[in-house]
Amino acid sequence: MKIVIAGAGDMGTHLAKMLSGNGHDISVADVDPKALEEVGGLVDVETIEGDTTQFSVLKKAGVRKCDLFIAVRSVENDNILSAVMAKQLGARKAIARIDSSEYLEPNSKEIFIDMGIDYLFYPEHIAAREVINLLGHSSTTEYVDFAAGKLSLLAFKLELTSPLLGRKVIDEDNMDEDMEYRTVAIVRNSHTIIPTAEHRYEEEDMVYIIARHNATSDIVELSGNSQVDIRNMMILGGSRIGVRIAKELQNKVNIKLVDYNADKAVMLSKLLDKTLIINEDGRNTEAMLEEDISGMDAFVAVTGRSETNILAAMLAKRMGVKKVIAEVENINYISLAESMGVNTIINKKLVTASNIFRFTMTTDVQAIKCLTGSQAEVLEFIVKPNSPATKSSIKELGLPEDAMIGGVVRGDRVFISVNSTRINAYDRVVVFAMPDSITRVAEFFN
Repeated sequence: MKIVIAGAGDMGTHLAKMLSGNGHDISVADVDPKALEEVGGLVDVETIEGDTTQFSVLKKAGVRKCDLFIAVRSVENDNILSAVMAKQLGARKAIARIDSSEYLEPNSKEIFIDMGIDYLFYPEHIAAREVINLLGHSSTTEYVDFAAGKLSLLAFKLELTSPLLGRKVIDEDNMDEDMEYRTVAIVRNSHTIIPTAEHRYEEEDMVYIIARHNATSDIVELSGNSQVDIRNMMILGGSRIGVRIAKELQNKVNIKLVDYNADKAVMLSKLLDKTLIINEDGRNTEAMLEEDISGMDAFVAVTGRSETNILAAMLAKRMGVKKVIAEVENINYISLAESMGVNTIINKKLVTASNIFRFTMTTDVQAIKCLTGSQAEVLEFIVKPNSPATKSSIKELGLPEDAMIGGVVRGDRVFISVNSTRINAYDRVVVFAMPDSITRVAEFFN
């Protein structure tokens, strides 16, 4: 697939790195030669210096023959304009990053579709929804619903009190399609393991489980943790993510929002009428203690500075806050933050990548989730008639070793997959896979 990325900033660079591993022909265009030099040094892409709101630059980037144009420049209007121009020049699909939730309203989306833009994405909006979802499942570090909620992915770290410790991850003697769940991956010492019959659960394992939706509350107890009823919450950072979280939850939860900027604090107090706004520096331990951080059920750090968020989250954890979420935009810091006890991490690049990645798939993909705590991805496919997946049982399919089918949904019936499971046309199949095998896995359902 020919892909053109407009913008060599953090988001554009991350997308180029992620997509280049799947055999795509990628070009990256930007006005900043230094940014292009950096992305060119990280990944094998063609770089084009110039403004993508100019026809000459878009033509040079090859948008006339491109399958996907992704506009991720820092200025919203530039993204919208360049996406419209690219589509008019011949790009098969054009998507654009925006910074306003107003554009996501149904009537607005129709206008942009008429203009030729296939998809608009607002990273801060996506990240805020992710945080709110995680707060609703406070005992997990990641939670995603698939197949209209019939199957769910849960991730949690095994504590010393977990009843799973020492057990086999895969007990072949007790596996059948009526099971409530199965473990599809373990992250141990920052390494992702697709489990076999030889593996056993160990303390500190990050466990990824595919489960029937009605079994998720029971499965959470296996982690050694318990669900937290969130009544009092502190948000550090009056960023777009922080404001959106407060807006959506302030009628249900007692919220304190802390921001060090006095002018912003005044503005936020007018915008969020049911949220207590506090003008303080979240790195000040004494100030946080005075604001009763230890009395919070949840703490969310979304200042936009990874270092600040990690340090504040560590303080909250030390003060006994049960659910702590930190925005960590520097991907290199994610494993560091996890090793320091910050288990639930949000990253705008990763949650946005999940939304964009499906546009690069030739198979019918309903959902993709790029996982924060693992290198892997979880995908929901709709199986096409006469595809290879329908020809034999799962055991005989010959899936890559670094991929596993977790569950199958057939109408109202839900199966946790085992070796003998057979897949039918139009089934919804949830697959856990490492990035290098995704293209090969997709071929089974196409």
